[in-house]
Amino acid sequence: MAEKDQATLPGTGPDLLTLPTLEKHLWAAADKLRGSIDSADYKNYIFGLLFLKRANDRFEEETEEVAEELGIPVETARDDRDLHEEFWIPERARWDHIKAQETDVGAALNKALAAVEDENDPIADRVLTTVDFNDKERLPDSLLSDLVSHFSKHRYRNEDLEDPDIFGRAYEYLIREFADDAGKKGGEFYTPREVVRLIVKCVNPEPGHRVYDPCCGSGGMLIYSAEHIRESGGDMTDISLYGQEKNLNTWAIGQMNVLLHELYDAKIEKGDTITDPKRVTKHDELEVFDRVIANPMWNQKEWNKDWVEDNEPYNRFPYGLPPSNRGDWAWIQLMIASLNETGKAGVVMDNGALFRSRSEWKIRKPLIEDDLLESVITLPEKLFYNTNSPGCVLIFNKDKPESRQGKVQFIFGEQKHLQTSGIQIYDDESTQNVLTEEGVEYLAETYMSGREEEHHSRFVDISEIEENNWNLNISRYVDTTTPSEEIDIHEKLQNLKQIEEDRIAATEEMYDSLERLNR
Repeated sequence: MAEKDQATLPGTGPDLLTLPTLEKHLWAAADKLRGSIDSADYKNYIFGLLFLKRANDRFEEETEEVAEELGIPVETARDDRDLHEEFWIPERARWDHIKAQETDVGAALNKALAAVEDENDPIADRVLTTVDFNDKERLPDSLLSDLVSHFSKHRYRNEDLEDPDIFGRAYEYLIREFADDAGKKGGEFYTPREVVRLIVKCVNPEPGHRVYDPCCGSGGMLIYSAEHIRESGGDMTDISLYGQEKNLNTWAIGQMNVLLHELYDAKIEKGDTITDPKRVTKHDELEVFDRVIANPMWNQKEWNKDWVEDNEPYNRFPYGLPPSNRGDWAWIQLMIASLNETGKAGVVMDNGALFRSRSEWKIRKPLIEDDLLESVITLPEKLFYNTNSPGCVLIFNKDKPESRQGKVQFIFGEQKHLQTSGIQIYDDESTQNVLTEEGVEYLAETYMSGREEEHHSRFVDISEIEENNWNLNISRYVDTTTPSEEIDIHEKLQNLKQIEEDRIAATEEMYDSLERLNR
């Protein structure tokens, strides 16, 4: 398609592409796959095409910018590999070439995605080839041609977007919608954005920090850490992001997500963090970070306890090992081991991790005694896609301020409204609850400021936790009952008196009416 024709496309020129329009357009692409593949697999195909089209459009945009800057023909700038700082798109992966295919469209897409990987290694290593488009039974040429045509309706250059981050936000929208559509399977790769924002606000990464997520899924916690820097007046690139993810398809989604947010220096590794941790130094020592954040699989079965018992090389589990069918406290210890001397960690956990006994108690007790746990924030039920159970956020700090030493802050965030402040913590939307913006801000501020509030938050001495046998169930430390409304006896008596007077007046009026009728 010629440039003059592209200028008339929706979302170009003065009519910038808005987030709602982009979301609707991308979800319509997923609708085209319904009935052909399982809903849990939509993301793998849509994300591949979305990424390829976005990379193509940014490549063309950069080509024109370079040509104008250097005063050279566009064709020369397009074909000179050394002139492109971001992504290089080889000829067989360019969108015009893909649109021209009438047969074997799936094979052409596979070759295009592989070519982009080959030319942009290691940034895009195995990001795009985790899915096979060349499956004519499920993805006939007619369907793929329709999808390619659909993605051709909009240009995805930066100049066409209403907001520079609109593409990343639309991508997160798709991740959320796919998680919703896929039901419980969706929770494996997506943590609700509001929960992510709460954790990141609490650990508060700063410019220059190194941030690590050992089970990063789609990369949301890492990305919001960078956005947090920008919201605080800094630059998203003023932070170093590291992650690891075991599931190959999920890793690819996370890698595409950070690239679409133009966080090209983020390093997300593939592999099992427990048996094959990638963040180690050249001297084979565990790397440490300023902030570690994660939402590991809750109550993970088969978390490789046997392997750890026989092979653990980095002393990541000094407090002991949890049961082989519950990996919660293994992940917590792994995260603490990855902190530097002043580091802070935030992790989402099942509430059962707060009070389960036996081997988990044996880990919890010395960890609390060592004064590493700073805060317990309980969350409402039905926030997550893979469970209706309520969860909690645990904050660990290797450098507690003096005022918090020897204490743990408990914050009760499970109630819908806070009666004392009038804050609404969450909305109940159909089958899911959602933390409100003011709820996220209030919970984070309660932690950051050290606020204590009746029926909501309280600092508890470790000696009191010991008296409760190292049980962290919040109801032992914060009155979680709904406070009774104070009754104004005088006002109630006045109301009763008025009601009685109204009753007498109504009775007299009724008898007067009956007497008039009988005359």
